[in-house]
Amino acid sequence: MPSKSKKSKSAGRFGARYGKTVKNKLVKVEEKQRKKQKCPFCEKLGAKRLSKGIWKCSKCNKKFASNTYYLD
Repeated sequence: MPSKSKKSKSAGRFGARYGKTVKNKLVKVEEKQRKKQKCPFCEKLGAKRLSKGIWKCSKCNKKFASNTYYLD
């Protein structure tokens, strides 16, 4: 009896569609965007993504616009 295959982290929601390579690239971007990023104002790890290109730092309470997926 075949064993149940594992889902590919956050890309598991797509099931058997789109292929392994595309889903792996998506997982890398999503993991990076959901982590706390370094705030450009206070230089601490506290900036979190609210929506596309909108970020808010929990340390200095600034809300700012920047890159879409993650801060450089």
